[in-house]
Amino acid sequence: MMKDPKLFLVSAPSGAGKSSLIDAVLVLANQSDLPLELSISYTTRSPRKGESNGNQYFFISEKDFLDKKNSDFFLEHAEVHGNWYGTSVDFVESKLSSGVNLILEIDVQGFRQINDMSLNYDSIFILPPSIHSLEERIKSRGDEDLESINLRLKNAKDELAYANEYKHIIINDTFDDAEKELFNIIAQEKPLNKENIEEVQQFLAQLLSY
Repeated sequence: MMKDPKLFLVSAPSGAGKSSLIDAVLVLANQSDLPLELSISYTTRSPRKGESNGNQYFFISEKDFLDKKNSDFFLEHAEVHGNWYGTSVDFVESKLSSGVNLILEIDVQGFRQINDMSLNYDSIFILPPSIHSLEERIKSRGDEDLESINLRLKNAKDELAYANEYKHIIINDTFDDAEKELFNIIAQEKPLNKENIEEVQQFLAQLLSY
């Protein structure tokens, strides 16, 4: 039986496959009649190919963003890779109050802001299968210069150190398994498995040693 609607904070280093997993889980939720949507954030970055305003993001100017930030419009906000990102308080509250669970793709900075608040939320960190795969995925995007790629790699490795602040950690090694694990957490059907926790901790320690 589905419990009260929740906000699910999902973080991962760039290149860990977070967006693909979330897309797959949204399809599963639709097939299972689970009310689940992806929260749409505001950003000052330019739209990428195939993106449009109000679908992937609300694209606004830096001035408009900073005005909203100063008027407490955002639940959380962060500057990432030189661009601002933020989540509207009203957007989140209206969805939860209407019975819809929300996934919020969020970076560590934003997560720490929400972590200080008394919201009904759960938190999930996605790990890549290896540092090498992380590097390859970031480099293969092909839409950024070398300086931007190196910045993303540095930030990605730095973010891994915060994984233990999240309630759940998922290793995106086998996509189907990671997809099921994420869906079970969101459907609030996942019991905590001690053996799995110990295995994840060992794996995380290996990643952090590179």
